[in-house]
This record gives sequence, structure tokens and C-alpha cells, in this order.
Amino acid sequence: MFRYSLVGYDGSPSSQRAFQTAVALARCGQGRVRVVSVLQVTEGGADACALMMADSSAQRAQELLDELVAMEPDARDMIDVEVTHGSPGDVLLGQVEQRGVDHIVIGHTERGTLARWLLGSVSSDVLARAHVPVTVVP
Repeated sequence: MFRYSLVGYDGSPSSQRAFQTAVALARCGQGRVRVVSVLQVTEGGADACALMMADSSAQRAQELLDELVAMEPDARDMIDVEVTHGSPGDVLLGQVEQRGVDHIVIGHTERGTLARWLLGSVSSDVLARAHVPVTVVP
């Protein structure tokens, strides 16, 4: 079984299902779940991003934990949360190396061709580059 599953979380229904799937798997094997919410800054530079993160990351992390515990109240002790910034695929894959993650659970929302071309698909990016098992939840 997986010891440490990583969930990319953006609040969407598919990311909520990914979180619930990871918790169910963690319960089976006495594992842990790391939930990472990645904020993308498209306007402004690195300074604006750093200021935004310094002002709000602790508050956002607490709000994220509260939201997750509301979905799975008895899972509080098995959840780690982090709110960070960057490219979602890069951040999630970086967590695998930095945190000893052995499994990724990620939601997938179908986008149109133009949106996928413009924005990319985080799940496709992670699937293409991950060196650990990946579960994609619709």
C-alpha cells in the first residue's frame, strides 16, 4: 500500500473526489495524505507573488484544512496541507522528491481543446512526468 499520497487540490469537484480517494487509500494502509493547493499568479512579477503568499498562505492553509476536515472529519490526523505558488505540475512533482511521496492522486476536469491548448492539463502533465504511481479521478 501507499504510505504517503499527494493530492493536488483546487476546490473543484474532481479535486474533492481525489482527496476522498486518497483518504480512503490511506485508511487501508495506515498512510498519510499531503494536500497541496497551488496558486498560479498570471499577472505581476515574483515580488507581487511573494507578497501575496507572505500575507495569506497561513490563513489559506488553515481554510484549506478546515474545508478538508469538513469533508472527512475523522481524517484530520492523517492530513498535511500546504498552500504554495507556481506551476501546478512542477510543484506537485517537486513534492514527490522533497516529501517522500510515493503516490499522486489528482482530479481531472475535461476542458475544451482551446482551453487545454492555452492552459494545459495538470493531470496530463503529471502523468507524463511522474516517477511514482498516479491515480486520476474524474
